[in-house]
Amino acid sequence: MRREFYSNGKLLLTGEYAVLDGARALAIPTKYGQSLTIQENDSGYLQWKSFEHQQRCWFEVKFSMPELNLISYSDQKTANTLQNILLAVRRINREFLTYESGLAITTSLTFPKNWGLGTSSTLINNIASWALVDPYVLLEQTFGGSGYDLACAKHDKPIVYQLNDGKATIQEINFNPSFDEHLYFVYLNKKQNSREAIRNYREQAFDRLELVNAISVLTNNLIEVKTLSEFEILLQEHESMLSKVLRITAVQENLFSDYFGVVKSLGGWGGDFVLATGNEKTPEYFKFKGFEVVIPYKNMTL
Repeated sequence: MRREFYSNGKLLLTGEYAVLDGARALAIPTKYGQSLTIQENDSGYLQWKSFEHQQRCWFEVKFSMPELNLISYSDQKTANTLQNILLAVRRINREFLTYESGLAITTSLTFPKNWGLGTSSTLINNIASWALVDPYVLLEQTFGGSGYDLACAKHDKPIVYQLNDGKATIQEINFNPSFDEHLYFVYLNKKQNSREAIRNYREQAFDRLELVNAISVLTNNLIEVKTLSEFEILLQEHESMLSKVLRITAVQENLFSDYFGVVKSLGGWGGDFVLATGNEKTPEYFKFKGFEVVIPYKNMTL
């Protein structure tokens, strides 16, 4: 028997960090994602292989069945992480992986794993779908985080995501900016560690309720804007608010002070993708600066 699951990648346009404290956040599922394929066999082992977008196998591991003990692996840290996820699933669903005589499992990303589009969240959502467990409970017991990325994994439209007393509310919206030909996603050539970024945010002293309210209002306004200039003003306001809270220089001031458009960080500051407003000269500008991955808005978003 063969089973297959697929989850969308994600980008957080507004609400980074503040979403953890209850701010309304605008999130976009991406055309990029990850699949999980399960094939039963009689091997007596769980054999797992993970592939990047160009079908390069970047990780493999072998577990005993049904104990899920590690037998062999290409990378111990990744193997331990995967083992912890599978054991967490078993704590939630005690019937998980107790009956198959053997499994061959493959995961396949449609994007480079260092892009930060949701390598972990798409994995968690796929495994949760396979094991019939709540992905948010599994996330809480493994990687942690707000869960907006899990919502993107399941939704094929932009969403407004918000935590209320720890519970997620998700609203699909029609977010189709008329100026989307002026929007680009630029990869900053390094992956940001989400846990470290969140830790830095948690260590800052500021009025969290004030930030949550301000970001929520900004998210609502950004969804409704009709012009590029209004959109850019809101992006700048968002960057200014988070820069003060995080005590980190905004990415445009730090790296792109001579850029003719507006640049906004997405997700953890300091890595992954940024959103840039601009025109047909935008790709040339960033590539000259050494940032080769410049993706038009329509090519990234579902």
